[in-house]
Amino acid sequence: MKELVEYIARALVDNPDQVQVTEVDNEKSNIIELRVAPEDMGKVIGKQGKIAQSIRTLTKATAAKEGKRVTVEIMR
Repeated sequence: MKELVEYIARALVDNPDQVQVTEVDNEKSNIIELRVAPEDMGKVIGKQGKIAQSIRTLTKATAAKEGKRVTVEIMR
């Protein structure tokens, strides 16, 4: 999951070297934290949050195939 989120984020932003993705494992689910440069936040979130929602949908669908639960959080 981490690699998927990182790949998508790097393709969207102007500063791909500043993309940081960390994965926190809990007992019931995984949390993926995405950090990008402040000037790239709008590109990752998108108008009305549509790009962020698409990233979350893709990761949830991929995780469901593996029988996992994943949450994607976009951090400042």
